[in-house]
Amino acid sequence: MYHRGRGVKHVMKISWSECLCLILLHLQQTTVSTLERFEVLGPADPVVAVAGEDVVLPCYLKPNISAVDLHVEWFRVQIDNPIVHLYRDHEDRNENQVPSYRGRTSLFPEELKKRNTSLKLYDVRGSDDGPYKCFVESQEWQDDSWINLRIKAVGTQPLISIEGYKEGGISLVCESKGWYPQPQVVWMDSEGHSLPAGHTETHTDSMGLFTVRRRVIVQETETNRFTCRVRQQQIVTFAVIFSLAAVCIIGCTVLIHRFVKLQRKRGQLKEQYGLITRRMSIENMCRRAELLKAQRYAVDVTLDPDTANPWLILSEDKKQVRHGVIWQDLPYKPERFKRRIGVLGKEGFSSGRRYWEVQVGDKTEWDLGVARESINRKWYFPLNPSGGLWAISLWNGNEYLAFTDPSVSLHLSVKPQKVGVFVDYEKGQVSFYSVEDKSHLYTFIGYKFTEKLYPYFSPCTNDDGTNSTPLIISPVSDTD
Repeated sequence: MYHRGRGVKHVMKISWSECLCLILLHLQQTTVSTLERFEVLGPADPVVAVAGEDVVLPCYLKPNISAVDLHVEWFRVQIDNPIVHLYRDHEDRNENQVPSYRGRTSLFPEELKKRNTSLKLYDVRGSDDGPYKCFVESQEWQDDSWINLRIKAVGTQPLISIEGYKEGGISLVCESKGWYPQPQVVWMDSEGHSLPAGHTETHTDSMGLFTVRRRVIVQETETNRFTCRVRQQQIVTFAVIFSLAAVCIIGCTVLIHRFVKLQRKRGQLKEQYGLITRRMSIENMCRRAELLKAQRYAVDVTLDPDTANPWLILSEDKKQVRHGVIWQDLPYKPERFKRRIGVLGKEGFSSGRRYWEVQVGDKTEWDLGVARESINRKWYFPLNPSGGLWAISLWNGNEYLAFTDPSVSLHLSVKPQKVGVFVDYEKGQVSFYSVEDKSHLYTFIGYKFTEKLYPYFSPCTNDDGTNSTPLIISPVSDTD
């Protein structure tokens, strides 16, 4: 190149090998700079798959960079040993894969260079339903994205059988197999009115599909005609264009012949309905009394900043927590959650009874409950009692779950704005309540606690601002 000085051109000579080294060094620095930060992107809506078919869980990198040299991991969020598929050092490393996924997962090797880190899942089953995480890591950066997989399966035509005389009437049983998610079973009279029936019995087969069975005691009517309806309602997503609320209904009717005479008259049937109504009223009163009793054990709970995941932001009074938009460079603490978006209460307890309330408002996702002291802080622990957590959750704005093993859907008629948590250490019991209507949400019962327990809070991710509202620990006002 040329250097201007005193009106004379001087030539600085650089060899070809030196020039080549400079070019390669520039390219290397550009590549490292490009790989320093990236985003992992997944679909905003749940991915819906039919049991028995294959499905692709989409996941991509932004900007458009190759993932060949990166660490790509897919895992479940709510189970032990959560690895679904692991790609590292240019090959699949599935030695520690969840057994039920062996031979059923693959990435797209030729697509990795095109930023595609999607997972293909073969022969899906009911147990595959739930949230997954696509985690990608380089030497300089890491990011992840949540993908919610929803499995659907339409079961068999309901089969009705007569058990015979029972409790002064005729016992009818309705059964249907092969459903996912769990459907509702409703008994109706000839005019389409719901009949009071027993609880729905559920069983799952090897594919994780539900068999449902429900009994009803009926009395003689003018038509002696009764209907069993098995109904499944869920959100079905077609690609990313739009969502459609789909109701799948299969019904069948049983006709009880007029010549079957029952021991009870219509007046006695009306009396039975009145008795049931009174029992329901008494039950509601008992539940209200149960919550009032729990509130007597109210304690002051504050959040422990030393346990908070670096994505979380706590208020100055340690009563509120929300998910931020920037990873905070916090000092290392062995008690801090590194992967889970969670934080514990400051004070733990190893005996007695405790109660506190949390305002959830209009949040679209949250987890609340109690965790044992030895819960895994460094990695993803299963969201159930075997992982050291007794909690309930809201997903996707309207899906309530109890983190049992497997999780149980909670069908709530009213969306809770404030949730009460009650723990009886000696009884091994954790209960949840909707404070406004004083209704019971769920109870974990029959556990044996052997170590200190702590309140657990997760506001979940802010989801681009749609779930940015904080969880707020509220004072318990109704203790009389």
